[in-house]
Amino acid sequence: MESLVKQIKAQYELFVENAEAQVEKGNKAAGGRARKATMELTKLFKEFRKQSVESTK
Repeated sequence: MESLVKQIKAQYELFVENAEAQVEKGNKAAGGRARKATMELTKLFKEFRKQSVESTK
């Protein structure tokens, strides 16, 4: 679960970097990368929830 949290942090940092580039600089390609990061985060959050529930059983 520790590695999963590290992956979530890395994807979040990637999202923030690209989202800021899109908003502040108008970088359209960064917007695409930010959207891709959100999809990865969604998958990672679902996996985290699954593992979290399993660990409490």
